[in-house]
Amino acid sequence: MQRRKERAVTIPLEGGEQALEGIFVAGLDDDAVGVVVAAPHPLYGGSMDSPVVSEIAYAARKAGMASLRFNWRGVGASAGMVSGGADDAAADYRAALQHLMETVSGAVVAAGYSFGAAAALRATSGEPRVRRLLLVAPPPALLDVDALVDFAGDVLLVVGAEDAIAPPAELERIASALSRATFAAIPRADHFFAAGLADVARITADWLG
Repeated sequence: MQRRKERAVTIPLEGGEQALEGIFVAGLDDDAVGVVVAAPHPLYGGSMDSPVVSEIAYAARKAGMASLRFNWRGVGASAGMVSGGADDAAADYRAALQHLMETVSGAVVAAGYSFGAAAALRATSGEPRVRRLLLVAPPPALLDVDALVDFAGDVLLVVGAEDAIAPPAELERIASALSRATFAAIPRADHFFAAGLADVARITADWLG
């Protein structure tokens, strides 16, 4: 695998007065697919340094894709106040998405973990360059199921088999209603993937590839 270095980037928020902190890795070529990866809930320690977020970005790199992961507002070096609001999360994700789409010319995969998965779906609904959704352990109560059903591209739903926050049976039921969905439940893993982290990377890399 060709080595591509991570580089820090500044992602302007709407209005341009504040910005988010991000890490970008280029794809293998100029028209590579790009993956935007959102972190878990910022009020519960969610950041782009989450092991699950890092594994998704690594899987994108392994597949030759560009990746951009970022910190929510108020987290790390990102400006603003920490917020767990859905509207703020969607605005942050859209800013990261716009930054990536200005950087790569290929299609885009919208990805996220937990709270970040729900934000990815909400923020990219109707965006034509988003061709695939990669959702890891999204709490069903936060998911816009109608938007998910309406999504025309491929969807990967990954969850721990012992996840009490994103119950696998509920997510499998949602996946079964989608025309182009892949569902994977990782044995012995809960919502935090202390076990099963390598499986997240493997399943993601296989699906992206």
